[in-house]
Amino acid sequence: MSARPFSFSSRRPGVHSLTLLPLLPMVLALLSGCGERAPQPQEVRPVRAIKLAAGGAAERVEFSGDVRPRYESRLGFRVGGKIIERKVEVGSVVRMGQVLVRLDPQDLRLAETEARASLRAAETERDLARADYQRHQQLRAQNFVSQAVLDAKRAALGAAQARVEAARAGLRGQSNQAGYASLASDTDGVVTAVDAEVGQVVAAGTPVVRVARTDEKEVVIGIPEDRVDALRQAGAVEVRLWARPGAALAGTIREVAPVADPATRTYAVKVALPPGADVRLGMSATVAIAAPAARPDALRVPLSALVQDKGATSVWVVEGKDGGVRTVQLRPVQVAGQAGNDILLQGGVQAGQTVVTAGVHLLQPGQKVRILSADVARRADTEAEAAGVGQ
Repeated sequence: MSARPFSFSSRRPGVHSLTLLPLLPMVLALLSGCGERAPQPQEVRPVRAIKLAAGGAAERVEFSGDVRPRYESRLGFRVGGKIIERKVEVGSVVRMGQVLVRLDPQDLRLAETEARASLRAAETERDLARADYQRHQQLRAQNFVSQAVLDAKRAALGAAQARVEAARAGLRGQSNQAGYASLASDTDGVVTAVDAEVGQVVAAGTPVVRVARTDEKEVVIGIPEDRVDALRQAGAVEVRLWARPGAALAGTIREVAPVADPATRTYAVKVALPPGADVRLGMSATVAIAAPAARPDALRVPLSALVQDKGATSVWVVEGKDGGVRTVQLRPVQVAGQAGNDILLQGGVQAGQTVVTAGVHLLQPGQKVRILSADVARRADTEAEAAGVGQ
């Protein structure tokens, strides 16, 4: 009996195809892995950048200050006493010779009366000594007294005359003291402060009223110590008032303090205003000064351009031609100082190179970048700000 040939048809239909269906995805995966994966294109990042330029041009720095009088006197009495009258208030406009405050003059008048009485007594003694001397002159002519007696009478007359002169000087002094009971202004100006009130007893020389002259005014500002030498050679000085932002006044640096303020550690600078300027004392002002660069050979970059990489300060330098896709490389730099909101660099980069100023923390060496124009960058900042507000 011959063997029966094997045939798929002897099995139940559909069993073999159903067994292979679960293995189909695995087979397709193996087949796809045999080919090479297509490389993905490198991302091109948009960045903002600037072209480096030497910082030797004049810098324009601004400082805030206030308007003050150039001359301000702290007036006080030459004598001590009790205040009985005050005729001015803060802000009062005064004239030269105008009485501001008065003391109780009773004691001063009594002293003046005493000095006048002393003068009369001295004059009486002098007259008596003169008459006595004249009598002894006649007696000496008749040889009734000796020359020694006549000389003694002459000396007594001279002493009496000296006592008269002393008493007369004392009377003038006491008369002046009585006049010092009234404190008068020694200049035209305005009262800026009152340091004593009626009923207060003050000593001689104690400041009672402050009077400021209004003909000369200045703006006082404070500058840091690294700007002192540069501002001594400053050129134009422009003063703008907060109350009048549209008006600019031409100022002149009149004085730079030689010692820093112990509290603020800044140096006081006084900027004189032009005569006749319509400016009130105490106004807030901004002084803009054009000064030579502190380091003419340094390059200026924004603070956002710096990258801290492995303990070193670096910047991303853009390489390639303008107008197309370019790449960036990380370059270590040396920081030389600060100029306003910018950083001064010396070494590592050169003038004319392009440096990334925004997006520095998202870059890699050799990263392709596209430099945004000013309009695109401004629009991107606006959209980012709006998105942040919306969140």
